[in-house]
Amino acid sequence: MNARWLLVSLLWVSTLACALLTIVFIPHEHALEWFGAILAGSVATVSFVHLIKASPSGFVEELIYVGGGSYLILAISSIYLFVRG
Repeated sequence: MNARWLLVSLLWVSTLACALLTIVFIPHEHALEWFGAILAGSVATVSFVHLIKASPSGFVEELIYVGGGSYLILAISSIYLFVRG
């Protein structure tokens, strides 16, 4: 596994962990606000890593993969909250 996929998968795992912690510990009426913050944090982390590396190669691809995967994880978590109601 190259470093690009390692970063993407670690951010997906951290997004999933944060979503699960939000579901468990945050009241449901505020969970969607936290989901937005989690999504913003995952996208900002990719930007921060590339800022530290000072290498623009692969930035857009990683941003798309992390943003899309995080969005999917949080969308499924949101559906779970609505169904659980």
